[in-house]
Amino acid sequence: MNMNFNQLKSFGIVKCFGPSSQTVTGLMFHSKNIQEGSIFFCINGENSDGHLYAEEAIKRGASTIIGEQERELEKWSKRYPACSFLLVQNVRRTMAYLAKHFYNCADEKLKTIGVTGTNGKTTVSSYVRCLLNLLKMPTGLIGTTGIWTSKEKVSYKKSTPTTPEAIDLHHIFHMLERQGDQAVSMEVSSIALDQLRAEGIYYDVAIHTNFSEEHLEYHRTMDHYKNCKLKLFKQAKCAVVNIDDEGMAEDILDIFDGPLITYSLKESSDADLKASGVTVSEKGTSFTLDFLGERYQVFVPVFGNYNIANVLSAVGTAILLGHPVKHIIDVLPELQSPEGRFQVIEAPNNAKIILDYAHTPVALNRLVEEVKKLNYNRLIVMIAGIGIRDFNKMPKMAATIDGQADEVIVTVDHPGYHDPQVIIDQVMKGFKDPKAPNIHSALTRKDGVLKALLLAEERDIILLTSGCINNAQIVKGKEIPHSDEEIIHGHYLQSS
Repeated sequence: MNMNFNQLKSFGIVKCFGPSSQTVTGLMFHSKNIQEGSIFFCINGENSDGHLYAEEAIKRGASTIIGEQERELEKWSKRYPACSFLLVQNVRRTMAYLAKHFYNCADEKLKTIGVTGTNGKTTVSSYVRCLLNLLKMPTGLIGTTGIWTSKEKVSYKKSTPTTPEAIDLHHIFHMLERQGDQAVSMEVSSIALDQLRAEGIYYDVAIHTNFSEEHLEYHRTMDHYKNCKLKLFKQAKCAVVNIDDEGMAEDILDIFDGPLITYSLKESSDADLKASGVTVSEKGTSFTLDFLGERYQVFVPVFGNYNIANVLSAVGTAILLGHPVKHIIDVLPELQSPEGRFQVIEAPNNAKIILDYAHTPVALNRLVEEVKKLNYNRLIVMIAGIGIRDFNKMPKMAATIDGQADEVIVTVDHPGYHDPQVIIDQVMKGFKDPKAPNIHSALTRKDGVLKALLLAEERDIILLTSGCINNAQIVKGKEIPHSDEEIIHGHYLQSS
């Protein structure tokens, strides 16, 4: 694509050193991925400043460097006169708009659904994709479980675990649009909103699930965390809001003035969508759905009241996108849950293993409440301290599960650059008696899973929680392959 930078001043370009136009072959923010003719964006990462890699990018073939340091850009322009050097107000904002431009505004050719919330983003975005596909609106997915078209999961190396960087986002939109998808459901994290990864996207529907403490290792304050999430509703046409949530629902209702559907699990609520009379069976959950006074009997193959709330958010989204309620009700029995969300595996000794990557105190508490409604002998729960998250949250996970299970295993997810023992010690601070005989520890998630399986007896439930991202453990900056399911199946094969 030929880019005349003088015509793109609205993207935040302040000054151009060198040629005012270039033929651009790609957009990159990692210097090692540069191809001949690429634009290189000098973004600040967690551990380094992208400006330090500009000359490496040039030597690898970059035709254009975009940054915020005027002196450096001017100096490089004298050394490399064939390259263009663009001074911008904010590299991330310019990157988002240039990515949208480079991929021909593919996001505007799709129905875009953005999901934000402390808990439930992965489940809701998956329910939305599944529901819209059942309603014959081909829909892809971008989120923690990977990149999916309407038909299948695709191999795509994401730049971040949840919401990819803007270049990747628009590339994925382009890919989905070209293969015939009509919509995309995506998780939109607070960090992504703060870092402008979704800048320039005007969502057809923004969904709010809930709000509680999380990501304070990044945001530092709850106010900053909330304000970042609220940004999604300032760039959306319609909204779906959980009015049972005391953390953020009122804030959204105060700022949002577009078409809106509220949902609730309280029959006395004045929400547009309500669920009541919830009953659970071995196959799923039945309830009465009330939409604006009309009542429908519904069955969905999901478990947990919090998941019924998640279903309501998907139903509200489908309604806002023009689907009749009757059509929605008819296909709900075919709804599928994402991998790792109340995923039940039957063990050979009549034990049940439940995978649910709940990784906040609120999510863990809700999960355990629902699991305890099932029939079982003993409850074995594995929790984890997450090395790449807020250390202050770790003891709260222990306090949440303290006294709630017959056996507890404390392990580590994604230790990052931390010593796993330090992480375990931090979690242990939340127990009233960390040395209790039913509290165990394991320095790796694999060892934690195996410990839980070895403790299990007939008719026990083994609940494996916390945040396993992209089938890998993040250790010292590297992604080490990991699969709970493979460990489970391997254990029982060896035992048989």
